[in-house]
Amino acid sequence: MAATQKLTDDALRETLRVLALHNGNQVAASRALGISRGGLQTRLNAAALRLPQSHDAGVDPKDKLADRVRELETELKFASREALDADYVKRKIIGLTEAVGATEAPGWLMRPTKAFHGAGVPTLFASDFHWGEIVDPGQINGVNQFNVAIAHERLRTMVEVAVDLLRNHISSKGGYPGIVFALGGDMVSGDIHEELMATNEAEIMKIVIDLWGALVWAIKALVDEFGKVFIPCVGGNHGRNTHKIRAKGRNYTSFDWLLYQFLAKHFEGDKRVTFFIPDGPDALYSVMGHRYLLTHGDQFRGGDGMIGALGPIIRGDHRKRSRNGQIGMAYDTMLMGHWHQLIQLQRLIVNGSLKGYDEYANANNFGFEPPRQALWLTHPQHGITFSAPVHLEREPTKERADTSWVSWKA
Repeated sequence: MAATQKLTDDALRETLRVLALHNGNQVAASRALGISRGGLQTRLNAAALRLPQSHDAGVDPKDKLADRVRELETELKFASREALDADYVKRKIIGLTEAVGATEAPGWLMRPTKAFHGAGVPTLFASDFHWGEIVDPGQINGVNQFNVAIAHERLRTMVEVAVDLLRNHISSKGGYPGIVFALGGDMVSGDIHEELMATNEAEIMKIVIDLWGALVWAIKALVDEFGKVFIPCVGGNHGRNTHKIRAKGRNYTSFDWLLYQFLAKHFEGDKRVTFFIPDGPDALYSVMGHRYLLTHGDQFRGGDGMIGALGPIIRGDHRKRSRNGQIGMAYDTMLMGHWHQLIQLQRLIVNGSLKGYDEYANANNFGFEPPRQALWLTHPQHGITFSAPVHLEREPTKERADTSWVSWKA
C-alpha cells in the first residue's frame, strides 16, 4: 500500500496512457514502462481507486487517434484484397460517378407505345479483336495477316461498312432511334500463353491504351451518326492476368473490364452514350422488347470435326436458358464471341473476329473464316431482322463474266 501511495496521480495517468497505446496489452505496456507485469497490475488497481473517471481522460486524444490509425492500417493489410473491390476501383481510382454503368437501359431501347415506322434498332456486335496479336501470313499460306496497324484499319472499316449498310442498303423511313454497340470480350490478345507473350506486338498496358483510343473514336463516330449509343460489355478469357480463368471476381482480373471502365469514364459527361458493364460474366438487356443475353462464350467447350462449334454452343445455350428461366431472367437470343465463327440465328448469334484466321486455327485444321463482325436490326413487332455480316477486309472489285441478276444452266 505504501508503494502505491508514493505514486502520483500523474504517474498513474501515464500508466493508463501507455496501456491504451498498446491496445490493453499488459505485457507490452509493462515493458514500455520498465516495470514487471505485477507492478503494472498494482498501478492499475491504484488508478481504479484513486482515478475512477480518468481511464479515458488520462489518454491524449491525439494518441488515441494515432493508435486507431495504426489499428486500421493493420486491418487494411489483411483485408486489402477484399477492400479493393470493383466499386472502390470504379469510384475512387477511375473516378466514375454513380450514374455511369447503371443497369437501367435508356428509354429509346424500350418497345414503343405508338405505331413504329422505322426498320428497328441496329446492333453492331464487336468482339474478339485480339488487339496486339501478330498473325504471320507466312505460317498460314498467306490467307491472313494481322498486327496493330491492320487492327486500326479493320476497326475503321467495321464502323464505315456498318454505317453504309444501315444508311444506304436498308431502308428506314423513320430513321434509327440509336444503335447498340455490344462489346463481347477478348478485346486484347493478352499474355495467357507463352507464345503470345513472346510474339505480341507490345506489352499489355500499351495495347490497352492504344485500343482505348481506337474505341473512343469508334464510339464517337457511331454517336455522331446515330445520335445515341447503348454499349453492353462483357469480358473475355484472353484479357485476364491470371493463369486460369476465375469463377469468383472474373471481371476484376480482366483488362477487358478495365478498358470498359475507362471508356465509360471518358463518356460519362455525354448523355447520348450509355454503358452497361455488369460485375458478372453475362449481360441481360432488352431492345424493343426482345431480350438478349450477352456472354463471351468461353464457358462452352468441346466440338469435333463434324459439328464443329455448334455442339457445345447449342448445349451451352440450352443450359443457360434453363438456368435463367429458373431465376426469372429468361432471354430470347444469346450473343457470344470466342469461337471466331459468324453464326446468325434467331435464338443464337455467334460473332466472328477482327483478327481473322490465325496459326492456331490453321494448325487445328479449322475451316477458313474471314475477319468479320455481326450486324442486325431488332424490330418491336418482328424481332431480329436484316442480319448481315460486316466484312472487315476491303477486296478490289472483281470482273465477272456473267453480270445478270440471276442465271442457271438449262
